[in-house]
Amino acid sequence: MKRYLANCFLLTIPVLVWNMVLADELPPIFQPAVFGHDIPVAITYGEHISRIILFGLMFLMPLRMATVRQKAGLAIYFLGMLLYFSSWLMLICLPDSPWSKSAPGFIAPAFTPLLWLTGIGLAGDRPFFRFPYLQYIYILIMVLFLVCHNLHTWLIYSRIE
Repeated sequence: MKRYLANCFLLTIPVLVWNMVLADELPPIFQPAVFGHDIPVAITYGEHISRIILFGLMFLMPLRMATVRQKAGLAIYFLGMLLYFSSWLMLICLPDSPWSKSAPGFIAPAFTPLLWLTGIGLAGDRPFFRFPYLQYIYILIMVLFLVCHNLHTWLIYSRIE
């Protein structure tokens, strides 16, 4: 049983805790009532469904640090987490700064997951049971999620221009 508990989903726990604890500290435009308003259904469903599938796939990927690829994945994950957390802190602590008001600064919390999600994909080992092409499916779902997530954030940013 212990073998199945050490999966890549564990690496999402810091992100989930961070988001739950600090989401209310983000500027008003990032609050659910505003951030989710008038987003096209295809983007909303694409984002939600791909997120659920992506996180579900992580449960199937054992977390091991045996190979160079897995160790590099963990390094990319930690770099991605640092950038992700920093992007939030800029929006929370310096919401009126030129960076936070710029497109890259505003959208950074949506595009920095590319690094930590890629790191998770590299750190993951072969699935617990035969699941052909899991890494390719993970990449495809990750790209779909990030496209929808970034489009969503871009739409919100374009409203304040």
